[in-house]
Amino acid sequence: MSHTTQGTLLLDKLGISYTLHPYDYDPDAPRVGLAAAEALGVHPSEVFKTLMAEVDGKPVCVIITSDAEASMKKVAAVFSGKSAAMMKVPDAERLTGYKVGGIGPFGQKRAVPTALDETAELFDRIYINAGQRGLLLRIVPADALRAAEAKLADLTA
Repeated sequence: MSHTTQGTLLLDKLGISYTLHPYDYDPDAPRVGLAAAEALGVHPSEVFKTLMAEVDGKPVCVIITSDAEASMKKVAAVFSGKSAAMMKVPDAERLTGYKVGGIGPFGQKRAVPTALDETAELFDRIYINAGQRGLLLRIVPADALRAAEAKLADLTA
C-alpha cells in the first residue's frame, strides 16, 4: 500500500512536516475515528475525523475529535448559514476524491470552506486522516489550519 495521497503531496508541496501512522482499518467499526485512536494507542481527543457537510446546500469540511459529534447548529453558524446537514456518502466521495473512512482535509479534489475544532489547540500535534483508509498523519494544529485553509471554531455538540 502506497502511503502517498493527494493530502501528503499537498503537505510536501507546502513544506509542512508530518509523520505517517498506518493502522489496521476496520470497515465494520461502529466509529472509525475511535477505532483508529485505539489501534494507535492514543487518546481519542487527539484523533480528528474529517466530516463533509452541507450548509444551506453548499459543501463544507468539518474536522472534529473522534470522540465528539458535530453540532449542526454550530456548523451552520460557523459558515454563516441557516442549516447544516451531513453530506451523502456518494457526494462526499465525488467531491473529495477520497473514499469515506479515508477522507482527509488536505488535497481534496475541490477546495471547500473548512473549519477545525478549537480543541485542536490543546495539543502539540494532532492526528488527521492522510487521505486513505488506515492511514493517519500527525501534524501541528497551526500547520493543519494552514494546509486546509481552515478556521478554528467551536463545532461540537
